Amino acid sequence: MPIKVAVIGAGSVGFTRGISRDILTVPELQDTHFAYHDINAHNLDMVAQLMKRDIEANGVAATVTTTLDRREALDGADYVLSFVRVGGLEAFQTDVDIPLKYGVDQCVGDTLGPGGIMYAQRGIPALLDFCRDIKEVAADDCLFLNYSNPMAMLTWACNHYGKVNTVGLCHGVQGGHGQIARAIESWARGKGLIGEDEKVGKKDVDIVCAGINHQTWYVQIRWRDIDMVPHLLEAFESVEDFRRTEKVRIDMLRRFGHYSTESNGHLSEYLPWYRKRPSEILEWIDLGTWINGETGGYLRVCTEGRRWFEHDFPNWMSAPPNEFKPEKRGEEHGSYIIESLETGRVYRGHFNRVNNGVITNLPNDCIIEAPGYVDRNGISMPVVGDLPLGCAAVCNASVWAQRLSVEAAISGDVNLLKQSMMMDPLTGAVCNPPEIWQMADEMLVAQAEWLPQWQDEIPKAKERLEKGPRVPTRDYTGAARLHTKTVEEMEAKAEENRKLAQESDKAKERPAAVK
Repeated sequence: MPIKVAVIGAGSVGFTRGISRDILTVPELQDTHFAYHDINAHNLDMVAQLMKRDIEANGVAATVTTTLDRREALDGADYVLSFVRVGGLEAFQTDVDIPLKYGVDQCVGDTLGPGGIMYAQRGIPALLDFCRDIKEVAADDCLFLNYSNPMAMLTWACNHYGKVNTVGLCHGVQGGHGQIARAIESWARGKGLIGEDEKVGKKDVDIVCAGINHQTWYVQIRWRDIDMVPHLLEAFESVEDFRRTEKVRIDMLRRFGHYSTESNGHLSEYLPWYRKRPSEILEWIDLGTWINGETGGYLRVCTEGRRWFEHDFPNWMSAPPNEFKPEKRGEEHGSYIIESLETGRVYRGHFNRVNNGVITNLPNDCIIEAPGYVDRNGISMPVVGDLPLGCAAVCNASVWAQRLSVEAAISGDVNLLKQSMMMDPLTGAVCNPPEIWQMADEMLVAQAEWLPQWQDEIPKAKERLEKGPRVPTRDYTGAARLHTKTVEEMEAKAEENRKLAQESDKAKERPAAVK
């Protein structure tokens, strides 16, 4: 029998088309039935048109159905993938802009910080609804593969409160692995260990990465039987491009001894040291591309991508279809997990799972990101042991903000929500308690339509804002905010924007940003 894969939030064209291609690259899975669901019928139709054309061109037996009824999509599903962004770009705008009034300058704002915390408040009720439907109508052993952010908080809620077997998946480990290979190549060439034309790729460098999503540390790195961890700082500093674009990551490597998975801009917003003074932010970031630290960079890229997809869709339909060939397969973990569970072929990746003693100096109930192995018997997570103490301390600070945020989303307790923002490292470095209390109220009111569990508290928050006294805010657009381009402006680089819009990893190619 063909497997059924349900995709929730299938209007996310890069993720949906990419993961579907990757699954259909596996010969045994080429009769998969995909059930695409989205709340936006227009986006859903465009993605389905592209995918049906790809299937026909490759001559496989796969099928695609679309529906606005989530339970219909989930009915009998063996695997469920979530690509949802609750509140869309409209809510995302407030995640970035309201904290700026209080001096909190986020590059992305989808994982931690005020933006990530409010994103969790929107996302957790929605994903718990998904979990309820999965338990009621999906296959008994259905696996939920969550790609939605904030990864750790949503996966935490689905496992502990949704009671559904949920794995969080992210491409951050693969991205950093590629950088490490490049740094080792530069270092090794400088030491005369390889020839001028010799290359070092990811397949040559064995890694073990452990921590929490977007704060995962490369705790073991081996190349040619050399332990590269002691040499990694020298290796990264040997690459001129990295010295310019990865200042925060290199500084953390210098001070904590290990490289972190997430990009320069992302990492800078999870810590209290690099974005707290506007006058210093530009010293730590690079504006060559958004992921290196641009204020609201991901919001800009997503907004431009959506505009471009709408504008450019006819060209996508006339372009060559995707090819279901091994060399065209992407690196996202989801297809490899499904392949291993269905065929028994072993896959090793890094997954977000309930800790349960895998990392021994992080809480057992938190969501960790660590190596896992998949075969027909399931997903196995070997014990990593203790993280280096400083790395564990950085992770634990974020875990407590996550815990408070998850509990706030479940209970609708406004004090827990505000305490979560207080415990957030960057927010605590920038704001005092009255500012945090008011900022949380303002974000609750602005996002009311996407916060069902907060409906009793939102009128109280609105009343507090109206009656005052109000804490002064500022007219601040960020230390490094760039212009969001119109379709007409993007036409100048049509091929570049077309490629970016189709990628699930919006920082994969790192095109130059334009002021």
